[in-house]
Amino acid sequence: MRERDLSSGKMEVKVQPRCGENMVRPGASPVTPPLGERTASPMPVNLAVREFRPFKRWFPWLVPFFVAANVSLFVIAMYVNNCPKKSNGASCVGSFLGRFSFQPLKENPLFGPSSSTLDKMGALEVDKVVHRHQAWRLISCMWLHAGVIHVLANMLSLVFIGVRLEQEFGFVRIGLLYVISGFGGSLLSALFLQSGISVGASGALFGLLGGMLSELLINWTIYANKCAALLTLIVIIVINLAVGILPHVDNFAHIGGFLSGFLLGFVFLIRPQFGWVSQRHSRRGYAAPAKSKHKPYQYVLWVLSLIILIAGMITGLVLLLRGENMNDHCSWCHYLSCVPTSKWSCKSQKVYCESTQIGNQVNMTCLSNGRRNIYSLPSTSPSVVQQLCSQLCS
Repeated sequence: MRERDLSSGKMEVKVQPRCGENMVRPGASPVTPPLGERTASPMPVNLAVREFRPFKRWFPWLVPFFVAANVSLFVIAMYVNNCPKKSNGASCVGSFLGRFSFQPLKENPLFGPSSSTLDKMGALEVDKVVHRHQAWRLISCMWLHAGVIHVLANMLSLVFIGVRLEQEFGFVRIGLLYVISGFGGSLLSALFLQSGISVGASGALFGLLGGMLSELLINWTIYANKCAALLTLIVIIVINLAVGILPHVDNFAHIGGFLSGFLLGFVFLIRPQFGWVSQRHSRRGYAAPAKSKHKPYQYVLWVLSLIILIAGMITGLVLLLRGENMNDHCSWCHYLSCVPTSKWSCKSQKVYCESTQIGNQVNMTCLSNGRRNIYSLPSTSPSVVQQLCSQLCS
């Protein structure tokens, strides 16, 4: 899940292209046809049958590395956050953890750092991307998480989805798919959600889901049980996208990551036809009609997807750096990220405080609820004052 803070077994290959017909597994040992009567031979002949694998299997190391990197950065964020020192008397959760303790649950219910810490670490904030030329935040935000629940949910999903894909397609293609999809999710998010900050790897995770869907479609003729696989995958994608209509969830990052991954899947995850692979592994001296490596529709999808992806990324980046808000051009698009109900509102609530300072003592009053408190601050940076105002008004 992408958060917004508003304060494997072997691949099956079938012989016939339609669903429901006989299936064979290329990983099984081939059956030797009857040879008829054998003639005597002065020397024994050993017939060794090798297991035939049509595609290479890779050892997955990049996905575990991504998991370790995300968890490590979350630990670093908690170290930088240092709730006991920076919250000025607020009740930190898990105080026995010392500087690794969490922000109060009313400020961050996911057991994590403050929004100011995430902003300092590289969270996606559109104003800084556009006006301070910090476009690197489009990449850095996908490695940060808002809390323990957030990072655990995303990393478990990454392991279950990413390891299988890396085994099938290798670390180069899956690594590029993950990072570019994350960038695409951040880009679409920045074009539509221009208040608050956004962090999380879910754009990249949805890119992996999108890549799985396009991989199934572009390699349609080589898969078994593909009708059931397609239906299952679509249901999983729809359910996960539906969760994104809840408040404080950045569904535009999910959608942008999914669309990017879907197009990248046609480019990176294309498979040669099984007949072409079988012909390459056939016995020497066996003549067979030449098979093409790819079907014509595979070439068409490859070219179209690459063109659409490049054009979309360039157009989106130009619009973002020009400061365009796509909500001005699409009056209903905001419903893709949050649908208001009687239980919740989708409008971001801005908080305002009035403060006076004498020495290092700051007297702050929340204008929305009238609550007042006095804080001792070694420094009065705007981010610290905004954080205290959010706590006071929550």
